[in-house]
Amino acid sequence: METNNFLQSKHFKWMLGTISAIIILLIVFRLGVLVGMYKANFSYRWGENYHRMFGGPKEGFLKDLPGRDFVDGHGTAGSVIKIEGNSIIVKGQDNIEKNILITDQTTIRRGQTAIKITDIAVDNQIVIIGSPKDDGTIEAKFIRVFDPKNDPMPLPPGPMPGPQF
Repeated sequence: METNNFLQSKHFKWMLGTISAIIILLIVFRLGVLVGMYKANFSYRWGENYHRMFGGPKEGFLKDLPGRDFVDGHGTAGSVIKIEGNSIIVKGQDNIEKNILITDQTTIRRGQTAIKITDIAVDNQIVIIGSPKDDGTIEAKFIRVFDPKNDPMPLPPGPMPGPQF
């Protein structure tokens, strides 16, 4: 009978509420730690791959303001040097090799014609628009393949001119 009285007493309910609140606080704290670790890990990986994704002037951000030394983060243009599965390696106009990831949602076109990744060949000139990943690759959203025989304006050699300040 005493256990039954204890389980219905105010002291037991208060202890049970306190223990429940502590458990809930510990769970919330642990979730906060996990979110913080995820954000810190992402920030670290993003910082480590910053130059591969966005480039920036090699001399620092205040040394070369004309902008001719920036690597394209959300895409690139250049020549295909390797095709491997769903990945294309492109040598950009700045002589930096970029790894391009092709997904099922990637649109690939030659002129007005939709083509597949198997229709792309080494030495094709292409332009890619996509999303940078934290590992330095670009997930392609759109790829335009140029045919040097039929396209009136092939890609110019050397780096593309940047904005003039």
